[in-house]
Amino acid sequence: MMGWIIGGVALAAALILAGVSRWRTARLMARLEEMLDAAIRGDFVPETFDESRLSSLENRLARYLSASTLSARSLQAQRDEIAALVSDISHQTKTPVANLRLYTQLLEEEPLTPRGRDCAAALEAQGEKLQNLVDALVKASRLETGILALYPEETPLAPLVEGAVAQYALKAKEKEITLLAPQAEGSACFDPKWTEEALCNLLDNALKYTPAGGKVEISVEAYPLFAALRVKDNGPGIPEEEQPRIFGRFYRGAAARQTQGVGIGLYLARQIAEKQGGYIKVESREGKGSTFSLYLPREKS
Repeated sequence: MMGWIIGGVALAAALILAGVSRWRTARLMARLEEMLDAAIRGDFVPETFDESRLSSLENRLARYLSASTLSARSLQAQRDEIAALVSDISHQTKTPVANLRLYTQLLEEEPLTPRGRDCAAALEAQGEKLQNLVDALVKASRLETGILALYPEETPLAPLVEGAVAQYALKAKEKEITLLAPQAEGSACFDPKWTEEALCNLLDNALKYTPAGGKVEISVEAYPLFAALRVKDNGPGIPEEEQPRIFGRFYRGAAARQTQGVGIGLYLARQIAEKQGGYIKVESREGKGSTFSLYLPREKS
């Protein structure tokens, strides 16, 4: 009889210990979920957790989330400061740059010596370069910080291609470059305004490096998930070791240093593509030209 009592007590003790263990595990999991939910919402505050009650795992997770939250807030603060700085620079330089270009144009209307005309033309080119740089920096900064949002919708591709070609037809003619753009078919999911900006950057890049008498062609290819807009040129091509870096902000390869530009067009194009769930690829061989492909999702993600 005594053996049965001892056995019963042991079984009850085992059940109680198992229950307590399960309760502690459930409480731990609940507290971990609470921490993670707070971190996902962005309002994790270490002070809200009583460290004296934390298990070793809870304590380590709390410290990790605290460090991650501080890091994210610091990064966002830095981005906000950069955005504010770029906005201030844009505002402060807008009037001086406009006046610089205005007075340069007035100067070009005056009787000048050949050297004076060259200097006026150089001033005009530098003023335009400065204006383009400020505009590109503002666009990139606002995209990065989310001040400007993209609104992709299912849209036909033909107007997108036609709009980009219309903007660069004159430049291609002046450089004696053949610009080909067959009728684009199909549709994709994209923001028309910003995607045209990206496509124009790719087209401008192609015309910039294609020599007189060359050819630039825009084509569209449909895949099950993406539509690819390709901009192909027969310029000098890009060395293989430079290709992973060309989409970096302000990066300019050795060959690019001899041409006008600030090295932000491809960076901005990639930002626009990625903000819409797309991406950009480049295929190039030295002496064989380059093909930049802008991939846009066929459906809204």
